Formats: sequence, C-alpha cells, structure tokens
Amino acid sequence: MQQATLTAIIGPTAVGKTRLAIAMASRVGGEIVSADSRQIYRYMDIGTAKPTLDERAAAVHHLVDIRDPDEDFSLAGYQDLAMAAIADIVARGRVPLLVGGTGQYLAAILEGWNIPRVPPHPELRAELERESAERGIGALHARLAEVDPAAAAQIAPNNLRRVIRALEVHIVSGKPISAQQTRVPPPYHIRTIWLNREREEIYRRADQRVEDMVGAGLADEVASLRARGYGWELPAMSSLGYTQMRPYLEGEASREACAERLKFDTHSFIRRQGAWFRRMPGLEIWTPEMAEWREMM
Repeated sequence: MQQATLTAIIGPTAVGKTRLAIAMASRVGGEIVSADSRQIYRYMDIGTAKPTLDERAAAVHHLVDIRDPDEDFSLAGYQDLAMAAIADIVARGRVPLLVGGTGQYLAAILEGWNIPRVPPHPELRAELERESAERGIGALHARLAEVDPAAAAQIAPNNLRRVIRALEVHIVSGKPISAQQTRVPPPYHIRTIWLNREREEIYRRADQRVEDMVGAGLADEVASLRARGYGWELPAMSSLGYTQMRPYLEGEASREACAERLKFDTHSFIRRQGAWFRRMPGLEIWTPEMAEWREMM
C-alpha cells in the first residue's frame, strides 16, 4: 500500500502561506491543519492573522478557534490533535496540508517528537517561579544542570519557562526530560514547502500587515479581550500583536508608537523562524520566481 503524503507549507509571517495553502487545497482535494500556536484561540482574529470566514469556506481548516485564551494548551496536546486530524483526513481519502509558522508545532509533527506527558502543575511552577525570583534564574538553571545536564545544555539560561518545564518533568516523573524526548518519524511521506522571499520584501509585507491590523481594529480587539477578563499574564496575551498594544490601552504610548514596536518585534520573530524551518525534513525552498508557486496562484 502506497504511503500517504503529508505536505507542510511553512514560512515566515506574512510570506503568503494561507493563500497558497487554500489554492493547493482546492487543486489536490486537501484540508488544512493549522500549525499556528495562536490561531487556536477564540476571539483573537486580527492579531493572529487568522483565516477569514471566506477563506475557511474555501478550504476546510482544522485546529482553529478550539480554545479560549485562558485555557491551557500544551505542545503535547497540539501534537495529539494534529496527528488525529491528519489521520482522519487521510482515512477519508483527502490530502492533509500542515500549514503554519510555529516552529515547535511543525517540528513536533514532522520530526515525530515523543513529548513527555506530564501535565502542568501550577503549584509546583509557582514554587519554582518564587525560587527564581529569590535566587535568580541562574540558580534554577544550575539545579537543572545537576539533574539533567543534557536538557540544561539545550535550554538558554534565561529561558525561565523552559527551565521550569524541564524541572517540572523531572520532579513529577522522576526522569530527565531529555531522556523522554525521543523522535519517531510519522507514518507519512513528508514534503515540506518552505515559502521564502528576500528578507526586505518579507519585512515590507509584514509592516503592511501590521498597518492593516491596526486599521482593522487590533487595539479594539485587545481591549475586548481585556474586557472579557483575560489578563496580561496569560500566555495567549503575550502573543505578538497583543502585548505590544498594552502601552496604548494603558495610556502610556500612542497607537502609532505601539504599531512601530510591533513592526520591530515582528522582524525579530521572522529572523528566529528561519532557524526552525531549515531543519525540517523533506525540505523544498520555494521563491516567488519559481514556476510551482506562480502556477499554483
């Protein structure tokens, strides 16, 4: 029996993934599985550049609007739902298209990460956060190095969230997180299409997207989330596009200044995205000059 193909369409923010994915889905009988860590949240439409209702009508989208902004959603949870969606699409004779720019989400599926199934323990995390506040994050990282030197070598000393998670897994399971992070390739032929443009062109497109978001009411969307009771401390509210609007909503900066900050932070994010993309299996780099991209559009 021929192995099914899982096609991933990846690329930096504003490169054109959604448009190409919808065109490809229409051509090959595909359905889109989102690999975006913020489009999972309801009420966060403008700032996440979520597919519009018309775009979702043009192609079936999975894993969009599946959680409220204050609900916990782990990488393991995403992997389980994405793999189930992909298997269901294949079983129905359709073509799965994994589409997005969240590096960890893409790697978890395409590289087949075996993710520790240790659920969050809020009290333990709070205790570790207090320890970090009292003794410094360096002390936590040193503690991690004692019990799991392999994980400590892979986690930046200033990445508090990942340091705490690694310690949490070790404390709860009694096993180093590094020993539980093996990889088993998924049961599909992997084809990864990395959409890329000249860096300055990507920046220009990203800047225009920010202008469009602000014009479409990004600040009002963030204010609406706050009015619903979603606090700034939530991971969802730390998303690109949301935290940058906080100074405007609190009267500390103009909307224009916040938009400029969002542009700057988006450029930084785009640079980080590339480090994830180049490691993906079955990689093909597409540029706008290539016939494949032009013909699809």
